[in-house]
Amino acid sequence: MNKQFLISALTIQLVLVQMVLPGSAQTLPAPQQRPTASQSVPQQPARQDDDDVVKITTNLVQVDAVVTEKNGRPVTDLRPEEVEIREDGKPQKITNLSYVVLDSIANPARTEPAKPIDKTAPVPPVRLRPEEVRRTMALVVDDLGLSFESAHFVRQALKKFLDQQMQPNDLVAIIRTGGGMGALQQFTSDKRQLYAAVEKVKWNPTGRGGIGAFAPLGGSASSPSQTESANADLDQFREDIFAVGTLGAVHYIVRGLRELPGRKSVVLISDGLRIFNRSDPGGSGRILAALRNLTDLANRASVVIYTLDARGLQALSLTAADSTAEMTTAQIEQSLSDRRTDFFESQNGLNYLAQQTGGLAIRNSNDLAGGIRRVVDDQKGYYLIAYRPDESTFDRVNGRRKFHKLALKVTRPGKFNIRMRNGFFGVTDEQSASATQTPAQQLFTALTSPFGATGVQVRLTSLFANDLKIGSFMRSMLHVRGRDLTFTDEPDGWHKAVFDIVAVTFGDNGVVVDQLNRTHTIRVKGKTYERILSSGFTYNLTVPIKKAGAYQLRTALRDLPSSRLGSANQFIEVPDLKKNRLTISGILATGMRADAYKKSLSAPTQAANPDEIIEELDSNAGAALRMFKTGSVLVYGFVIYNAQVDKISRRPQLQTQLRLFRNGQQVFTGREIAFDAANQVDLKRLEATGAIMLGSDLGPGEYQLQVIVTDPLGKEKYRVATQWIDFEVVK
Repeated sequence: MNKQFLISALTIQLVLVQMVLPGSAQTLPAPQQRPTASQSVPQQPARQDDDDVVKITTNLVQVDAVVTEKNGRPVTDLRPEEVEIREDGKPQKITNLSYVVLDSIANPARTEPAKPIDKTAPVPPVRLRPEEVRRTMALVVDDLGLSFESAHFVRQALKKFLDQQMQPNDLVAIIRTGGGMGALQQFTSDKRQLYAAVEKVKWNPTGRGGIGAFAPLGGSASSPSQTESANADLDQFREDIFAVGTLGAVHYIVRGLRELPGRKSVVLISDGLRIFNRSDPGGSGRILAALRNLTDLANRASVVIYTLDARGLQALSLTAADSTAEMTTAQIEQSLSDRRTDFFESQNGLNYLAQQTGGLAIRNSNDLAGGIRRVVDDQKGYYLIAYRPDESTFDRVNGRRKFHKLALKVTRPGKFNIRMRNGFFGVTDEQSASATQTPAQQLFTALTSPFGATGVQVRLTSLFANDLKIGSFMRSMLHVRGRDLTFTDEPDGWHKAVFDIVAVTFGDNGVVVDQLNRTHTIRVKGKTYERILSSGFTYNLTVPIKKAGAYQLRTALRDLPSSRLGSANQFIEVPDLKKNRLTISGILATGMRADAYKKSLSAPTQAANPDEIIEELDSNAGAALRMFKTGSVLVYGFVIYNAQVDKISRRPQLQTQLRLFRNGQQVFTGREIAFDAANQVDLKRLEATGAIMLGSDLGPGEYQLQVIVTDPLGKEKYRVATQWIDFEVVK
């Protein structure tokens, strides 16, 4: 394993230019299609005000509620005098009541996704900005409590959601409760990543879910033995522990969602969650306590929890799997009665969780995809209600914080359905966030958060590649903005910065593949110090990958003097090259001035001079940061694997093509170019280079460069391979 720490971003730029420029780079014309007005000046969607966040302070309690008529139609015109809110049964004076319309968050410029030319070359995903997000949804699959039968239908429903219901401005995560920390993948609009997560939704034989929705009847007419009773108690304890594990996973997800603005939702898909144990009424206290803590956290984070019973509509009568040969009629009736009771009790936890957080509990429906659609449709708007609490709200009772119940009533004539959060603990947001974390805890929190910490601005780029000797590996570049670090002055003009860095690579099952945890000290002076402050530096990490699949790299950095944190994570898919299918590595890209690029073509040996390269390069246009100026040249390189070879010429017959996208819309399509395989040493690993001029008519903004390689000699299904990388055009 090779891990390098590179202080200067110029080093990686130099390595890239030396790798790319000596090849026969092809200069493509500037894109002829001028961006439209909506593309050159991105429309800014309406944003929610800062007070559109649920708050609990000593002088303000703020909650949200959904009010509908009896037929389900939302009520949007209530006045403060038509609403009454009570805390522990006591009416409170409403200081604010407003209706928030979530549809206003949508970005009109991105409502229609670009249509791909070819199904084999899909459009690269658009990276959403926070203000462009319309919905943020965590689809949580409770594989700790999912039966074998339900797992199949859940996968189908999730794929249907991705295919038909997910919109371009949706930010989605698909998370398994039994997947561990690594399963908490990044919230994304990239369907590749989400499809990979769906494929990992499987029955967990160690969980509390069985083969079917309930165990088949069977057994003798005699009374259960002591051993059987002990086993039943052990099973009940095991079920309680897994139920707490499910709630703990949801708690962890809600805590991460707390960092996003606006209204967020968690959709818990499960085979049920039992709160109370009839044989031991006091034994379910741990579950009830976990539920209370979770609903309080959801209240403070403004997260609505929806629940979906994956078992669908159950007959609850005798089935073909039941064996009643040795059972009396009374025993059969009692067993069926217990089955019905257990089934309904298992729905109580899901009902309670949704009711306490203002969500919907969707049950007794075989249309799981339709249930997710109901969740999507429910998130169109809500009331934000505020009142000033009494001083006693935050007093301790017998040394403990009291849980305060909330109730809302509409006094307008008519019948209304009201859904809201039903309570909170008497702890202010400031008090709940005041707990001091150790440095290790701070790093862990940043590392496990599904959203990047921004105290220190970092940008992560991870690329797949394969080498004949070491096999497949993931090469990552973490760019750090130098001015976010704290440099202390030392004698003789030296400046020192100290920071911790953690990097963990997870497999698609949440297992750690590789990890790094170090403390680094930087001492620089003169021009190097100035360059780091202005352009930052890049931390390089290479991780060998022994098994094909979907991987996730999580990184976190902590500036020791200020405790500021930065974090980033990225999804990367490593293909199985042993299947001999056409594949492309990740794309390395850097930028050069047009005159410097022309000079490198006419005299490539001179361009390898480090002093000249440093003078000609823009330090922000390196492979890690990729901020290119209009009128510059984007130089790129990648490797083509498993190209088929013509039997007569003994050479590959590949065609390459470029496509350029902005905001999901295609703005340029290059012509197909025959790939020149001359002077290639390894025909299984063909090195490709090229360049594209970023014309002055290309407006500033974020873009995606897509490379498409076609192999007419390959099997029809695997003739096309594609890869893309994002970059930014600046003035």
